[in-house]
Amino acid sequence: MAWAIDAALASGLPVYVVHGAADLTEVARERGAIAVPNPRHAEGLATSLHIGLDAVGLDGFGVAIVGLGDQPGILARTWSALAAARSPIAVATYDGERGNPVRLEAQVWPLLPVGGDEGARSLLLERPDLVTEVPSLGSPADVDTPSDLEGWTP
Repeated sequence: MAWAIDAALASGLPVYVVHGAADLTEVARERGAIAVPNPRHAEGLATSLHIGLDAVGLDGFGVAIVGLGDQPGILARTWSALAAARSPIAVATYDGERGNPVRLEAQVWPLLPVGGDEGARSLLLERPDLVTEVPSLGSPADVDTPSDLEGWTP
């Protein structure tokens, strides 16, 4: 998680860390990120997405770039390139494959799923007219287990 937070912060963007089962408040604050607890995390990923978007919106932002904490290979330049994109939705691509992070303007937030374990994926498929792809370096690989971490090199 710390690698992912650090890369996002290195882009110069404000970073919000939505957390549920694991309390990441201290990790987020130590690094200069804003911790946002999700008491409904057990209801699925969509609740974390909306709680994060609500927090960003309350702070006056009309755009959010959403990434995952288990993807430490996302580079700061990917976050910056997405921030510079000018479309309602911008998605990072790696060797032509869509991945995370995803930039979402406020106008599309109401179109996102409100429940379950899906984020913006269905919206990207349903509304290709709103999507810009942003070629990115780095790796979208998930690091979920100790064995994943053993094979990981930043």
